[in-house]
Amino acid sequence: MGQGQQERVVTSLADAVTEEIGARLAPVDAELERRYPGDPGTRQPVHTVYVPADVFAADTLRTWGDQALAALDEHAPDAASFAAVLGLDGTLAEDVYGRVRAKLEREPVEDLRVDFEDGYGDRSDAEEDAAAARAARLVAEAYAAGAAAPYTGIRMKCMEAAVRDRGIRTLDIFLTGLTEAGSLPDGLVLTLPKVTYPEQVTAMVRLLDAFEEARGLESGRIGFEIQIETSQAILAADGTATVARMIRAADGRATGLHYGTFDYSACLGVSAAHQASDHPAADHAKAVMQVAAAGTGVRVSDGSTNVLPVGPTEKVHDAWRLHYGLTRRALARAYYQGWDMHPGHLPTRYAAVFAFYREGFEQAAARLARYAGRVGGDVMDEPATAKALAGYLLRGLDCGALDASEVARATGLTRAGLEDFASPRRGGPTASAQ
Repeated sequence: MGQGQQERVVTSLADAVTEEIGARLAPVDAELERRYPGDPGTRQPVHTVYVPADVFAADTLRTWGDQALAALDEHAPDAASFAAVLGLDGTLAEDVYGRVRAKLEREPVEDLRVDFEDGYGDRSDAEEDAAAARAARLVAEAYAAGAAAPYTGIRMKCMEAAVRDRGIRTLDIFLTGLTEAGSLPDGLVLTLPKVTYPEQVTAMVRLLDAFEEARGLESGRIGFEIQIETSQAILAADGTATVARMIRAADGRATGLHYGTFDYSACLGVSAAHQASDHPAADHAKAVMQVAAAGTGVRVSDGSTNVLPVGPTEKVHDAWRLHYGLTRRALARAYYQGWDMHPGHLPTRYAAVFAFYREGFEQAAARLARYAGRVGGDVMDEPATAKALAGYLLRGLDCGALDASEVARATGLTRAGLEDFASPRRGGPTASAQ
């Protein structure tokens, strides 16, 4: 066949076959779209800070930031000393340290949960009523003043019989207080703890349905996180993965799965000295959570460490190294969020997150730029990898590890271009918006 001569294309199947297959798979197509919409594309906080409802105050965020800065001043007053504690690469030390301090001054907490569960303890009904109303007022005032954390909400008591009515009443008081003050904030997050059966998730959905109807809100407006703290939440009596059924039971309202390090470990009989987020039992639970949530738009959060950075400098440094190492380990395993229990955890949370994105920035940006420009390199990337690279850069931008200008220079992409790569249309080509 001569050069330029067109190939003869021959097929055997009638168009009706394609149409029949399309008709057969239409319900599957619809199910894929409904069950697995992909990541929502919104900012995911790098952590959640739990503050007992009785100590939550208007200045809580600033207090946490100031205490974290004071810890740095006392125990690591410069980049070199901080880098020596954590083993930071010398070329990153100044940049990471400067970004940590700036973050603590500008936005010390990304996600705040006012705690009415384990951190709150037993109170009279009158005291909890008052605390819930006060929390609603303070949160509404903070959002109105532009002083709230990007994400804020409460952790209510669970759906178990002993505390169910109390949890429902607290949630009602809190949500009612917010709606009385104005519209619900976009960053509102609710946490349902100690979930064991999907039916408890269904009950939470019914509760929120009723609230939205009572207040004239759009159906589905309020979402919630499911806290995984029991063995039954991972593996049901029939051998199925309960957490996957919980996501389904949430009917689109689930926003996250939060691993509860200590309750889950205790449930399995792990001794107190070995209850940690890097225990094999924890790794198994989080892996099941991760697989169950993949593609659903529900995000997974790691747990916490209860080793607090307090006391003499040597003890603080030991606690910092532990927390930094656990956070870096979680990030490498794609758990991009965790819990912080003390202001002293904030320096190492942000140091770990910033170092993670700074260390990988140049390579990730270069690979994405080559892919976007269809230029070859030493790694053959696919659309799924381009999605991961863009997601990595977006998370780095959102938390303050990366600057928009440097990402644009290195990739040739705007933020909108990055978002197109990070959330490609299902079944279609990955975008290449410049």
